[in-house]
Amino acid sequence: MFEDYKTIKEREIPILSLLRQDARMKLTKISKLTRIPVSTIFDRIKNHEDGLIKKHTTLIDFNKLGYHTRAKIMLKADKKDREKVKKHLMKCQSINSMYKINNGYDYMIEAIFTNIRELEDFIDSLEDDFKINAKEVYYIIEDIKREDFLSNPIKASLFGGKKNGAK
Repeated sequence: MFEDYKTIKEREIPILSLLRQDARMKLTKISKLTRIPVSTIFDRIKNHEDGLIKKHTTLIDFNKLGYHTRAKIMLKADKKDREKVKKHLMKCQSINSMYKINNGYDYMIEAIFTNIRELEDFIDSLEDDFKINAKEVYYIIEDIKREDFLSNPIKASLFGGKKNGAK
């Protein structure tokens, strides 16, 4: 289905888009919407679960679970501590996402806590345990758009030559 990811066939985009909308959508529904046989859809998804498709997941409203504080944190660790910081952050339950970045920082993490005090304690402990040369914290107030890229077959026409909403 996606052998050459840069040249995805136009008729395959709806499968990706529907999976981006709802990873639990029944294959029969995807088949009806795309007019592609269920067996073909199943095979295409199965063949790419360890390649193009990295993970089937659920987006959660953390506030409803009592986690009212989310933040993006950029960190620059001292060179000698960089790998230790990475390993430490990889183990932390409160880290939802972690990225290696550039422009003067090493990592960007999304951290989730029940309150601001817990987040501040987490940052303090990081600074106590490791040499952190720089940090920036951005509190997430509201999700405006999240995990939306390629979730709409019409918008996904960027693979068909139209980019950034051009008409």
